[in-house]
Amino acid sequence: MLDRATGAVEHAFFRDLPRFLSAGDCLVVNRSRVLHARLIGKKPTGGKAELLLVREVEPGLWSAIGSGVKAGSVVELPDGWNAFVARGQDGEWLCRFSGTDVRGYLERRGLPPLPPYILRRRRETGVSGPDAEDYQTVYAREQGSIAAPTAGLHFTPELLARLETQGVRRAELLLHVGPGTFRPVAAEDIREHRMLPEWYRLEEPAVSAMRGARSAGGRVVAVGTTAARSLETWGQTGRTEGESTLFITPGHEFRAFDAFITNFHLPRSTPLVLAAAFAGRERLLKAYREAIASGYRLYSYGDGMLIL
Repeated sequence: MLDRATGAVEHAFFRDLPRFLSAGDCLVVNRSRVLHARLIGKKPTGGKAELLLVREVEPGLWSAIGSGVKAGSVVELPDGWNAFVARGQDGEWLCRFSGTDVRGYLERRGLPPLPPYILRRRRETGVSGPDAEDYQTVYAREQGSIAAPTAGLHFTPELLARLETQGVRRAELLLHVGPGTFRPVAAEDIREHRMLPEWYRLEEPAVSAMRGARSAGGRVVAVGTTAARSLETWGQTGRTEGESTLFITPGHEFRAFDAFITNFHLPRSTPLVLAAAFAGRERLLKAYREAIASGYRLYSYGDGMLIL
């Protein structure tokens, strides 16, 4: 736990979270579920081709990230499916599939879009895991993300039940994670970085729960950078649905939440910049140094941080 007012750090297990929250607080989670969006096929020449589907443009047409493909090529997929590849925007490809029920096909043939370091570890050790479910939050319901909102992976049904018994409310929103969340910051001046759009939605029950918590003196606790960006987009624009391109940097005036649960992030990542904006850059880096010295883990299956 990092206190952003004083810089104080306290080490605890995630199961101790109820100790830091109070009755009347409102936990806001992202219920987006990870699509089995990774498809492995081959080129007509026999070489390997891989597609990571990002978003549906229209029935049968998807935007994708690909390797082993080029404009005008065809990717041959299992069950007789083909993907016809054209150049898209922002380094992505447009893939026209030979069938229209692509989501159903992904359920049958798609693979979890695990981060490269997990796949590399699988190859190095020969040990696999049930990632189809492990790489989902316990409250994930609506498919659409190409990466898990990983701050939520720490929660178990038992922990959520304890928080509910304690009087901590839970509100849900939806942001489908796309490449924008994990696209590295390449610009030397972070103000020049452009976030790729990601679709979000807040519904009336969530808005009412958050407003009720604040009016009663409770706190709104954003779980993960995707929830944080959705809330701040709403706080700035008043729109409860649309595409968020908000890049939160130091100096941002936070309006929609009061506390923040997040993982430990890599250098030059937009989630790290967001966390620094909320906690204060120097206080966050000091906490990171202490966490690293204590053997904390980064990445998707790593440890978490509560910033109050």
